[in-house]
Amino acid sequence: MRLFLLTAILAASLSAQEPGFTALFNGKNLDGWTLVGGKGPGYVVKDGIIVCPPDGGGNLFTEKEYGDFVLRLEYKLSPGGNNGVGIRAPLAGDVAYQGMEIQILDDTHERYKGRIKSEQHSGSVYDVFPARTGFQKPAGEWNEYEITAKGSNIHIKVNGVTIIHCDLNDVTEEKTIKRHPGIRRASGHVGFLGHGTLVEFRNVRIKPL
Repeated sequence: MRLFLLTAILAASLSAQEPGFTALFNGKNLDGWTLVGGKGPGYVVKDGIIVCPPDGGGNLFTEKEYGDFVLRLEYKLSPGGNNGVGIRAPLAGDVAYQGMEIQILDDTHERYKGRIKSEQHSGSVYDVFPARTGFQKPAGEWNEYEITAKGSNIHIKVNGVTIIHCDLNDVTEEKTIKRHPGIRRASGHVGFLGHGTLVEFRNVRIKPL
């Protein structure tokens, strides 16, 4: 109970310090969210935190849709953890292609060494734009994410450092556009894209632009 109250107080404090931002998670339950393609328990709420359990996952989307926005949240990975933030996403289809996935990955873990492309590292616009690496904290520690989507411009910060500043219109290869039609979407749902590993989220808030 004390941890929940502390989380609620922190969320209220953040809202007061961030004019225009609205909390997407109330710290108690998943009201305002919808689970698509859930596995096992899907996502659960524990001590004011959204938890994707190792035996759960699927896509947890906001019921509302967003076009241009600033999204701020904190995430914590388990060793080898793999998740993602879906933006401008449809409810159906593979979000990494039909929408956009901003990767969340413990990419320094042994299981990924030599097995992932540059545009699959944490912070990347999955399979499209690679992120600068080396700014994510180790598994078990909280990271701050800020994702700004304004028109075709995507700006991503992790722990206060810009790791991507890109223009989706720079993607002109027909093969890539055909593979990733989602980069041309103007709006959609925001959500978490679980892959059967433990990943936690808190202080999820958004500011429409």
